Parts: sequence; structure tokens; C-alpha cells
Amino acid sequence: MQPDDALLRELHRHYLCAALSETQLQRLLASATGHEVAAGMAVFTRGETAQQFFMLRSGCVKLYRLSAQGDEKIMRLIYPSQTFAESILFMEVPRYPVSGAAVDAAELIALDRDTFLTILQESFATCQAVVAQMMRRIQIHWDEIETLALQNSRYRVVHYLLGLVSPDAQDAARVRLPTRKVVIAAHLAVTPETLSRTLRNLSDEGLIEVNGEELTLVDVRRLRQRMQ
Repeated sequence: MQPDDALLRELHRHYLCAALSETQLQRLLASATGHEVAAGMAVFTRGETAQQFFMLRSGCVKLYRLSAQGDEKIMRLIYPSQTFAESILFMEVPRYPVSGAAVDAAELIALDRDTFLTILQESFATCQAVVAQMMRRIQIHWDEIETLALQNSRYRVVHYLLGLVSPDAQDAARVRLPTRKVVIAAHLAVTPETLSRTLRNLSDEGLIEVNGEELTLVDVRRLRQRMQ
């Protein structure tokens, strides 16, 4: 695909591509393809042979698994500028470990696995930098799993809301919920009623203000303190 300047800047800010040179990035994008996916449509299915990983440009994508009983468990929600399915890069036999589907109409870039690996093989310094960044991301995901598995519903909701603001934010911050509350609730492993009740309680305590999909975190510092 023909990259535009905005896409090049977006990719260069991403942890997988930050260590790539301009030439390497242009080479990766030359083998990439753009896709538009309607809401509810599959991006890939668990177990499917994987030759591409993805960056989301707009919309929302869910990564999920189905239980033996057919119940859906959302493993991760993907928002614009995030990549997903990069775990296939270092699999001996690359297959998607989860299914992916668009929650909202989505625009995404499919990046070629073989091209990316070739770039890494040709430059040890680039490979080392990318692997170091991936290890940091793995630690973040372990922390997210701990939050979902071990903490109560209130903690999970607050943790999610804080993830929508800059790590440097201390005072008030205004955010917009990036997708429907029912999807967020499923991701946090709470019922929609529990999510609504928790938001209402936080509002009653003066920690947040809710106006439909718009939220104001009145005191980010106090919210962080509630998680300690």
C-alpha cells in the first residue's frame, strides 16, 4: 500500500516500529494492505493460519475466545493506533490464538509477518530493540490479567478508566468511552448492571462525572490512591 505521512508517523510512535528506520518502515508498508471491516464482522478466527498482524486506525476490535458452552470471553479490546495479533511473529507454526471481530466499523492495516521478520533478521540492533519492547508489553498484559482475575469489580472499573488517560495526568481529565458499555462490561468480566452501578457510585463519591458516553475524572490522583 502507498503510505501517507500521517500513517508513517502513527507507526513510528508504535512500540513495534519505533526502532525501524525510515527505509525499513517503508519496506514494511509496501507489503501491507488496508481493510475496512463492518461492525460484527470477523477479522480472523482462532486456529486460522496467520500471515498478518494488524494495526487499527479507527473503530474498535475485540479479541475473544469461546468456551465449550459457546460463551464469549473478551480477552482484549483494541482501540485506534494499537496493534494486535503480533504474538504470531515468533510462533514456529503461526496460528491466531484468539478470534478477532469488529465491535464498531473498523479500518485497519494488515502487516506482513514474513516481511517484518526479514527486517529483524537483517538487523540485530533492530531485532533487539523490538524484542525488548515486546517484553515490556508482555509485562503490561500480565498486570492486566492480574487485575481481571484477582481484583474486585470496582477496582477493575477504576483501573479501566485510568487506562483511558495519560499516565502523567494528576488532576481532572475528560474522556470518552471508546465503545459501548455492554462491551466494556464483558471485557472487565462484570455485568452491565454492575458497571453502571459502579460508575454511579464513583459519581456519588465525587470522583467522576458522567454525561452519557462522556466522563470527567474529577481527581485522577484520588482515583489512583483508591487502587493502592
